[in-house]
Order: sequence, then structure tokens, then C-alpha cells
Amino acid sequence: MKHFTILGISVAFSILLQSESLRAQSNDAKSLAIDTNKATPPPKDHSTLVNFTANGQQITRFDSVAAAIDAHDGEIAYFNGVFYLYGTSYDCGYEWGNKDAPFCGFKVYTSKDLVNWTDKGFLFDAKTPIWQSRCDGGTYGCYRPHVIYNRKNNLYVLWINVYDNKVGYRVFTSASPVGPFKEIAQPRLRINKDAPVAGLNHGDHDLFVDDDGIAYLAFTDWRAGGGAIMIEKLNADYTSGSGAVSKVTQGRTEAPAMMKRNGIYYVLYSDPNCGYCGGTGTSYRTAKSPLGPWSPGINISSDSCGGQPSFVSTIKLNSDVIFLYGSDLWNNAAKNEALANFYWAPLSFAADGSIKPIECQDKVSVAVRPDLTPIPPPVDLDNTSGTSGFKSHCDIGGKIQRSQSFVATRSGTLSAVNFCTFKTGYPNAGLTVEIYQANADYQPAGSALSSILVLPDSIGWSPKFMTVRPEIAVKAGIRYAMVIKSAASSGCYGMEYSDLAPYPGGGEAYSDDGGQSFRAEPNRSCMFRTFVH
Repeated sequence: MKHFTILGISVAFSILLQSESLRAQSNDAKSLAIDTNKATPPPKDHSTLVNFTANGQQITRFDSVAAAIDAHDGEIAYFNGVFYLYGTSYDCGYEWGNKDAPFCGFKVYTSKDLVNWTDKGFLFDAKTPIWQSRCDGGTYGCYRPHVIYNRKNNLYVLWINVYDNKVGYRVFTSASPVGPFKEIAQPRLRINKDAPVAGLNHGDHDLFVDDDGIAYLAFTDWRAGGGAIMIEKLNADYTSGSGAVSKVTQGRTEAPAMMKRNGIYYVLYSDPNCGYCGGTGTSYRTAKSPLGPWSPGINISSDSCGGQPSFVSTIKLNSDVIFLYGSDLWNNAAKNEALANFYWAPLSFAADGSIKPIECQDKVSVAVRPDLTPIPPPVDLDNTSGTSGFKSHCDIGGKIQRSQSFVATRSGTLSAVNFCTFKTGYPNAGLTVEIYQANADYQPAGSALSSILVLPDSIGWSPKFMTVRPEIAVKAGIRYAMVIKSAASSGCYGMEYSDLAPYPGGGEAYSDDGGQSFRAEPNRSCMFRTFVH
């Protein structure tokens, strides 16, 4: 019996992953941070960060519910034994320069090991009219959430970069590192204090708290040399400048990251500046005081591992300190960066304190104990591709269709199908998921057993599981295929895929003639799950 269903705005998303899928990134390392070619596995108290596939392609990082991490141009902070990833969200469709694009807000994720992340939601409600007017696509936008802790008043302080006021920043406080954060009075800075309101005055910034509890703002001054790095000492509450200022670079730079090691202060920065660009350089300067004077610049990467430098996190563990370097791997300068990925790796230092050139590595080991808390598989889970090592690609629409086959492991009702997807470029039609029986070549055969239409508004710009509910009978040992297609003539729908056959029991097939014929693509798996009860 065929089932034909139309889904509206509400789409169910998955809530759990298999334990082995979540832990794969922690267990498959072959090297330590400095040399990825060693055969010796990392110590059991180390976690492995996977940045690229073995052939250097970007991978998508997923959170605990198999949604791609949607937090960009921010930082990783470490408070009380927990890592916090802060960043700008793009899932709702924000696009720089598109006056009709909404502002999505700022998100935070938490982790115990830098590998397994949990989405903790938004730092504050960005859907309000005031925040849409300040930050939507009709403005320069709002970016760069950075959070520090003030031990004097036990408050977490958030600074974001805005372009609707003179100073270029807005400040918030919260009793919790995940918020909600409440905006306070606008900060004041010495630099450009008489500049026009809503001008291109100040840009990307970083917050740094010294050992004595004094905090500093490192920021980009757009009015000096096309982007000079400045540092201003903050007041006791970390909510405004004090007037004490130092210049780090002269121009054509941005995105500073400030740190301290063995009594020496460092500022890393994008050299040259290039917003949303992949392959810009990373340089740094040093000083014996947070307000300088600063040394000449030293380049440590010509392309920032394919991205743009974003942060350096100082992670103080029991007996070690890690300086975690982060680079945003921007999505080919797209105006919406929901598909942007990340490069994370510890910095290495020479005996004289200089930072060694960055070696872009597929995977690195960090001295953080893996979180091995077992997670039970979802109820009625029958098949899964897992979530490790997947990449994004968008081409579903018009005559292009994708098919993923699977073999039912038990007889019953196919109650749900998860397919990881996203949209790009405003598709003008929905996404249809059809279920067929499949032949030995992974190709759909016969008539559709189920056809479900998902409307465009139900699919975000950031990859995540879309759930449809076929409610059809399946038999153990029989091969089936899900066909993903759309009548859209503009934009496209995407898939997450791996060419390492993570699901050996099935295969992916491709059609460019509207589904008249499919050809198998060897070793390729789409990211999916099926449920049978």
C-alpha cells in the first residue's frame, strides 16, 4: 500500500546518537598533536580532534543530536572543567548584505572533551524587533561573541561586534556561561570615540583576562590603515574601556586573539584581513606588557589551514596548559556561512617561546580526557550510517536526485527515516522523500511505497536530520531505497556524505535525468538512520 503525506512547518529531529558513532572521533587517532604519522595511538587520557579526511577534505562536526555545529566566528572558552563553544548562527538563513535575511542570533555548545558537543541554545532572544533591526541582513550584521568570567562579581561578560552604534560593540552579563545574557549600557572606548554612529569603526575582537584579574579588549580599528589591531584595558566590571590603549599592528589586519605564556603576551591575527575568506595568513606579535610595546609580526601560517584565524583559547588543566588555535574554514565566502567548518589544534612552541609554524593536520591529539559516558541507541533504530567523517554537498533539485539504499534487519513497520539535509539559495519547492524496494545495484525499483513532501520552511541552512514517517511494512533482509528529490528550479537541497562506505550494507546512487535511471556511486554513503518497530 502506498502512503502519500505532506509535512508542514513541524519536522521532528533526532534526539540521540549511537554511542559508537559519537565516540569514533575519540578512538580512531593514529598520532599525537605534533606528528600525525606516528603509528602509536594517543594516550587514553587524550581526545582526538578530527579536522579533515585523510585526503585533506573538510568534515562536518555534529552535536549530540546529529545537527551540524552552527556557531561561527566565535571562540571556545573553558569554565570550571567544561568547554563552551560560542558563535554566530546561520541556520535561519542570515546572509550578509541581503536586506531580507533575518538575524539568527548567537549560540553556545558545551563539551567535556572538545569532541562531543551539546547544543545549549541561544545566548539571548534575537528574534525581537530591536535585535532584528540591529543585526539582520539590511545592516552590517552582528558577530564575534566572546565571553569571560569576572571573579570579582561572579558574572560572565559577553561582548559582541555590532555596527549600529558608534563604539561597534554591545555588552551583556549573566550569572551562567550559557545565559540568558542581559544587555547593559553601551561600552565606551578611547579609539574613534568621535566617529559617526553606525559607521565602519570597529570590527573583530577578543577578550583577555590576565593573571591579576585585569581584563583587556583586543579589537580591529577599521579607521586606521584599513584594519589595525588595538588593545584597551577594561574597567573593573569588564564592561567598558578604561582609556589605556596600545596599538599592535598598523593596518590590513583583523581578528585578534590574545594570550599569555611564561610571562610573555601574544596577539595572533588575520594577516591580511579578509572577511569570510579561506586561506588568509596567521601572524603574531609579542610583548612583555599587555599594552606593549609590541614586536614585529611573525607569520606562522600562509593560509590558516584553509580558513581565517578566529581564536586562541587558553585551557588551564591540572598540570598542563593548552593554547588551542581555531580557524574558521569559511564556505567559499558565501554570504550565509551555515556550512562553514572549523580547524582546531594546539599551538606548539620553541624553547625561546616563539610559536612554531602551524602544521595543518587531519587529526590532532589533545591532553583532555575523552568523555566515554555511554549513550544508549535510539529506540527502534534499525540502520545507521553514523556521523563521523561526513562532508556537505548541495545539488538536489530539478532533475538531480539522490538515492540511499538500506537492508532492513528486522520485519515490522518502517516508522521513521532520518536524512541529514539542508538548503542553500532559497529553493522554490519542497523536498520529497520516497521509499522503494531496491535492486542489488542499490537502485530504486518499481513504484514508490511511500512519498512524503517536506516544505522548504521546515529545512534549515545548517545540516541536520530531517525526519519523515513512512509507516510502511518492511521485511528483514530486503533491500530498500530512499529517494531524495525536489522540483525546485532555484536553490538546492544538500546531503552529508562519506566516500569511505561507513554504511557497508547499502549504497548511494545518483540520477541526473529526473529519476528515470540511477547509477551507483561506489563506497559512498549518505548520512541517514532508519527505525523499525
